Amino acid sequence: MNIGACIVRLRLPENQSLKGKRQVLRSITTRVRNKFNVSVAEVDDNHLWQIMTLGITCVSNDSRHANEMLSKVVDYIDAIRGDAQILDFQMELMNAL
Repeated sequence: MNIGACIVRLRLPENQSLKGKRQVLRSITTRVRNKFNVSVAEVDDNHLWQIMTLGITCVSNDSRHANEMLSKVVDYIDAIRGDAQILDFQMELMNAL
């Protein structure tokens, strides 16, 4: 079993409130979950209006597949949210068992 984990930091330069951030967060997480069947959650920077840190995980039989899936998720987030800028992302693959 291979586990892929990715952390994506986004900047929302036009955002002015936590309510606006929650709307963007809900939009991104719902769309990513529906398209890729991965787990997505905000994992840091909860109190900041213009910064969002997402944690994304997937489980696969093949580490290459997990890596490809997470890469596609990052590309998808970049494509669907024109108002959000990806500042940084990190991926890690773990072999369990």
